[in-house]
Amino acid sequence: MRVSDESPAPDAAISLADFQELIRTMYLEKDVARGIDGTFMWLIEEVGELAAALRDGSHEEKLGEFADVLAWLTTIANVAGVDLNEAVQQKYGAGCPGCGQYICRCSDDEKP
Repeated sequence: MRVSDESPAPDAAISLADFQELIRTMYLEKDVARGIDGTFMWLIEEVGELAAALRDGSHEEKLGEFADVLAWLTTIANVAGVDLNEAVQQKYGAGCPGCGQYICRCSDDEKP
């Protein structure tokens, strides 16, 4: 997906890499000016809104809040110069980072 001034088709699938590029194109100048610390505060606010939506929000509210959290996380990655596709591949591409299996076999006492 190439990002342009035109809106993408509303039903078009979007990859993580495409989404990161979309967020970069739309907001990078503002995001860099705000910096990582300010952007992190927006992410935390959105996580709180997601928590409220999970507790008692509608499906539409949950969709919106999940999208917002992902967008703000992506924004921080852009400002920090982190390629999310690379990060996910390195951390999870070979399976669970704890046990190395694609279906996690870690003890319930462990993080994953």
